[in-house]
Amino acid sequence: MTKKSPSPEAIAAWARLVRVSRQLVERTEDALKASGLPPLAWYDVLHELAEAGEGGLRPFELIDRVLLAQYSVSRLLARLEVDGLVEKLPVSDDGRGQTVRITAGGREMRRRIWAIYGASIAELMGDRLSAKELEMLGALLGRLRDPPVSE
Repeated sequence: MTKKSPSPEAIAAWARLVRVSRQLVERTEDALKASGLPPLAWYDVLHELAEAGEGGLRPFELIDRVLLAQYSVSRLLARLEVDGLVEKLPVSDDGRGQTVRITAGGREMRRRIWAIYGASIAELMGDRLSAKELEMLGALLGRLRDPPVSE
């Protein structure tokens, strides 16, 4: 990577992106907490497991799909298992490996979290930006991903 100084516009956009992102997540977390629900990380993991279907995911596959560090995923999976929201199953061709699968209770918890999470997205973004602006924002953010995506 070449050592380059960012433009003032890049610095300003970066600072705004980080601040707004943190603010949106904090407000959503506050709404979940006020409703007596667990944090967004639970939704992220339950969502990925639900999307994976009955086959579930190996823990390393889950780590690649969520925004959490490996140790955080391991601790969270242990907690979700104790609460009956996921189950761990042995992998037949790997004596030490396991697959994690969402349970019916996990699907219900995901639904409950989404009711608040979805409302937060609607309130914090959908009510403030037009459909065209949201599309433009999504496209711009997609260009910042590595690799870039057109979403």
